[in-house]
Amino acid sequence: MTWLKAVSVVLASLFCLLAAGGQAIAQPRPPDVAADIERAFAEATRLHQSGDIEGAIRGYQAILKVRPERVDVRSNLGAALARLGRYEDAITQYNQALKLENRNQTIRYNLGLAYYKANWFPEAANALSTFINAVPESEPQRLPALLLLADCEVRLGDYKKVIEMLTPLEAAHGNDRTLAYLLGNALISDNQVARGQAIIDRVFRDEDSAEAHLLVGSILLIADDGQGALKELERALALNPQLPSLQATYGRALMRMGDGEKAMSVFRTELSTDPNNFDAHLYLGILLRREKSLEEAADHLTRALRLRPRDSYARYHLGALYASLGKPAEALPLLESVVKEFPDFVEAHALLASVYYRLKRKADGDRERTLIQKLNAEEQAKQPGAPKKDREATADLPELRRPPKEQP
Repeated sequence: MTWLKAVSVVLASLFCLLAAGGQAIAQPRPPDVAADIERAFAEATRLHQSGDIEGAIRGYQAILKVRPERVDVRSNLGAALARLGRYEDAITQYNQALKLENRNQTIRYNLGLAYYKANWFPEAANALSTFINAVPESEPQRLPALLLLADCEVRLGDYKKVIEMLTPLEAAHGNDRTLAYLLGNALISDNQVARGQAIIDRVFRDEDSAEAHLLVGSILLIADDGQGALKELERALALNPQLPSLQATYGRALMRMGDGEKAMSVFRTELSTDPNNFDAHLYLGILLRREKSLEEAADHLTRALRLRPRDSYARYHLGALYASLGKPAEALPLLESVVKEFPDFVEAHALLASVYYRLKRKADGDRERTLIQKLNAEEQAKQPGAPKKDREATADLPELRRPPKEQP
């Protein structure tokens, strides 16, 4: 090889190296993933705070695909889902966050609140009890957690536990409106009506606000004073017709007094401002079913069950609707779950028997009929004049966890 040829080879090799090096320099630098995630988190949080909850949820979910261990992102996602009424999805996120950071009591409190709003009262009580036992008495959220726990016990029917829990707080917090509402509710439900009404009257009777009248009306509804409840709720409507849940409660009072037509209009008004109101969907669906508007009833009852999948009243009425629509396969799991939870609920057993027969499951249908005969015989054997276990007047209150019955 001549010296000229050798120099040419060396220069060619050098140019190749320079070209390769130049190409490497021209490539973009690897992205700063951590910085990008923080920017994405900041943007999702901004969307959350500005009210674009759907956008915030998409942002949080995108981050978790890359960094599933981010507790703060998962907690924010839970809060956003809860904001939309998607409580079961929020519960999933909070539980996953607690697996990563079990001592985070803020997340545990939010978990208890999500359980509560989903009507999963045993789970809410457990989460709130754990929170209360873990935090000092100086913790600002401790009293709200105690009140939420008390309401869980009210809804689970353990009124004596609520009275025992809240009575010691009455001296220091006697004018707390929530405490008075819960304690008064528990006392009335425990047949200590005079004492319960005295507490409600002391705190709320002289307060002419929509919130106060709504609370008093709710208590009177529980106490089976339909006329008194209507009076209080109508005053609340005059003061603030936009108060959340007021229209739904008013609709329930109208149902109690037999004015189903007006109740339907009121429930629609509630849904025009709060499309995720469980009570409005549930009771509007029930009324539409009675009016034979079955397709529209199905829309509302399905929405109600989507909001609260564990609610026995929603499951029963949607199952009954499916049976009316000739859809026994869809009705079956709903009615089976109801009779499992409420084995003495005769009407649900009767519907379930008819569904079994339509599905050609004669043995199962015969079993249900035998059980119905047994339950009816036991009812007839009770002493005359004995108080009914489940008052028909409170049949439209599924949150009290009584077996759901048809309201007259």
